[in-house]
Amino acid sequence: MSTPLDQIAPAELGERLRIAREAAKITQADAAASIQVARTTIVAIEQGNRRFRMSELLQLARLYRTSVNALLREEAVHVDLAPRFRKLVGSSDASADAAAQLMAELARAEVELENLLGVKRAKNYPPERPILRGDVRVQAEQDALELRQRLGLGMTPISDIVTLLELELGVRLYVRRLDGRISGLFAYDEALGPCMLLNANHPRDRRTQTAAHELGHFVSARREPEILHQDEPETSREERYANAFGRAFLTPARAVMQKFQEVTAGGTLLTRRHIIVLAHFFGVSREAMVRRLEELELAKRGTWDWFQTHGGITDEQARQVLGDLVVPDAQKAEADRPMTLRLNLLAAEAYRQELLSEGQLARLLHLGRIEVREILDGLENDGSEADGAPNLLD
Repeated sequence: MSTPLDQIAPAELGERLRIAREAAKITQADAAASIQVARTTIVAIEQGNRRFRMSELLQLARLYRTSVNALLREEAVHVDLAPRFRKLVGSSDASADAAAQLMAELARAEVELENLLGVKRAKNYPPERPILRGDVRVQAEQDALELRQRLGLGMTPISDIVTLLELELGVRLYVRRLDGRISGLFAYDEALGPCMLLNANHPRDRRTQTAAHELGHFVSARREPEILHQDEPETSREERYANAFGRAFLTPARAVMQKFQEVTAGGTLLTRRHIIVLAHFFGVSREAMVRRLEELELAKRGTWDWFQTHGGITDEQARQVLGDLVVPDAQKAEADRPMTLRLNLLAAEAYRQELLSEGQLARLLHLGRIEVREILDGLENDGSEADGAPNLLD
């Protein structure tokens, strides 16, 4: 539903226009020139100190590559996450700013599709567990085990954490190519809910660890935005908690101990083959697996460093041990597309119902027309009512 121009608060509309302008990377000077006013007038508009005519709004919407309907609609979500991350890093970090903006745009696109389809997003958020005084690693282990039990995971490995977080917990999660220094971002907003962005340029096992790390922040300190940089040292209790939570969630202590005993049965030395099999079973990196064994005192401290000094544990060695069990990383190969299952389903359904065209979907999802076409190609093979496909029950 759209809100008439004279019924929406000037400050609210000004804020929506500012977000749209910054998302389109338009300066205040260029916006002012487009409607033939001074830059100070745009400043006043965005601050809610000056109303303007519908003709000006039409021109700005066109310039910002959006629509008047999107700007005025009452249920539309207008959230800018980037300033929170700017404040977090404390300086101008262009790559972090761009990643935060991308995450916000993808989240807004998903909400836009939900609104068009009349879909309510399921929320199954875990309770918050603030970090208490004492050993944060013990707390993290307990909280991770509690969440596993809540999700019915028991001690089983997690094969696809992206789908788990998206479909089980209701996290808005995206996988896109980012600056190599950034592993992932997390932010929580009352309107959007929890949002995560993972770096598709990183290997699948690293992305899995990043997602589990960010899940730790969601559980413990969800209202604080977080950027995880590659190989970032543990500089705070929050980071120590998130790292410990991620390890415990992916490799629960009891399961690791049991599987370690099974894999090493009959052996007298911890070998590369043991590490490769355990890492594959739990879906984590070889380093993460060895570090976890050290933490649980199943391997001596410094074991990973010893392997590194003596040639490491290579991908070729892993292929020799696992053979056909090595799974291609489809998400990395196709990371420039919105790869999560739910967003693809929403986009395809909006197109099937003729609510949005290919071009509109491309603009909404920040994709090329060819990429959108590839996403929609599967519709032609899904069948339709005319083909006798069953209707959903009311």
